[in-house]
Amino acid sequence: MAAAGRLDLDGNPIRPMTICMIGAGGFIGSHLCEKLMAETPHTVLAVDVYSDKIKHLLDPPTAAEGQQARHSWDGRIQFHRLNIKHDSRLEGLIKMSDLTINLAAICTPADYNTRPLDTIYSNFIDALPVVRYCSENNKRLIHFSTCEVYGKTIGSFLPKDHPLRKEPDFYVLKEDASPCIFGSIEKQRWSYACAKQLIERLIYAEGAENGLEFTIVRPFNWIGPRMDFIPGIDGPSEGVPRVLACFSNNLLRREPLKLVDGGQSQRTFVYIKDAIEAVLLMIENPERANGHIFNVGNPNNEVTVKQLAEIMTQVYSKVSGEPPLEVATIDVSSKEFYGEGYDDSDKRIPDMTIINKQLGWNPKTSLWDLLDSTLTYQHRTYAEAIKRAMAKPVASSS
Repeated sequence: MAAAGRLDLDGNPIRPMTICMIGAGGFIGSHLCEKLMAETPHTVLAVDVYSDKIKHLLDPPTAAEGQQARHSWDGRIQFHRLNIKHDSRLEGLIKMSDLTINLAAICTPADYNTRPLDTIYSNFIDALPVVRYCSENNKRLIHFSTCEVYGKTIGSFLPKDHPLRKEPDFYVLKEDASPCIFGSIEKQRWSYACAKQLIERLIYAEGAENGLEFTIVRPFNWIGPRMDFIPGIDGPSEGVPRVLACFSNNLLRREPLKLVDGGQSQRTFVYIKDAIEAVLLMIENPERANGHIFNVGNPNNEVTVKQLAEIMTQVYSKVSGEPPLEVATIDVSSKEFYGEGYDDSDKRIPDMTIINKQLGWNPKTSLWDLLDSTLTYQHRTYAEAIKRAMAKPVASSS
């Protein structure tokens, strides 16, 4: 049983609530479900087409745990296998809930170029009914957006050696002040960011015109166990996951890590367990979270993608006990890696003022520690499967 007498940030008792979580079977959803089951009295209606990552929460205790064993969360998580595109059950689940959290998205950069229509439909069109049902039924919504809505920094348009490029005003991204700057229409990489920005604007308008209670989350590279997939093992062989899983795949296969355009883009990375703490604060403090957009990231963990590759190579060597490759990285062009129409943002550094003021949240985990935890999981989960896959003879294509 979850601890009794839990209080919100203003000292008020937190009442148990029912949460409709769309995309509960994904990376973020699985960690959020774990947190809600372990530490709160809330009930989750878990909506997704896949349940592999939350199977351990849904399955009854194993024989080894004893016939009498019961999960402390028995009856508080129900899985509803449905695709939100065409399912009339969705509105009913939202009506049954106090809060809806929408995590559903296509959010892999390789898809933005090659599947721009799917990307736009998934992130805008498919999200519309969720917003409408919440608004019409007076239900609160926490919608997951992306740090990509910021696009490029103002500083990126200055000459390379311009002193203002080093001024925070020209690169730190603020929810209530920074413009959203995208590339040209031919650069289809921006299909994702543009769709995400438009659904944010629609949610904001629903709040202004129809009183929708909403919170928008802009994640800045959340990292941890169960993120993405490893191509050919638990995802398509030709699939291209996000940077951390791409690098993990290379490390597991003892291949050089591919640096797109030299790996000069700068990113920040935050540990999934730190980020989930922030989401729980939003869930349980509606008075402080409603009407706000929150950056959730860790500005202290800023590196170039090239530096990330170097640190991951060191960490994986420690985790696996294998020496790093002599040639740890190779450069590839973005056109070669992602195809025509790729473009990128130069820096993604979140301003933390609003989330700190409203929710008192600060991330704790260093880059080395979050990579150590993630790569330990990746090695334990995938190393043997990859060895077996690589040992199989491959038909010659010549």
